[in-house]
Amino acid sequence: MQNQVPILQLGDMLIVTIKPDLTDDEAVRLKDDILQQIKKNNIYGVILDISVVDLIDSYMGRILSEISEMSRLMGAKTVITGMSPYVAISMVEFGLNFRSIQTALTVEKGMEWLSISRTMGVSHG
Repeated sequence: MQNQVPILQLGDMLIVTIKPDLTDDEAVRLKDDILQQIKKNNIYGVILDISVVDLIDSYMGRILSEISEMSRLMGAKTVITGMSPYVAISMVEFGLNFRSIQTALTVEKGMEWLSISRTMGVSHG
């Protein structure tokens, strides 16, 4: 079965739109697909867009954290974009901590941060 989460490559960046009903199997495939693309295409940055996600529970939080850490280990930076106020409130209330993961309001701002970090030589967070 093909991965149902779209992964768009723009230059040396991947844009991944996380869907709200991500299943366990899809999450495993998604992690593998992202890592394979990082290696194959020399990806510098991964943008995880959660703008269509209404709620981040502990499972989704763990998935995002794992993707970010695995990408970092492969040499790519990760930015989570599109967080709604409700998702931010829920994350704090659930005790989810993304302090070590860069965030941006929009995909465009995430791309801008990745471009600046490349130019400035910002280390992985």
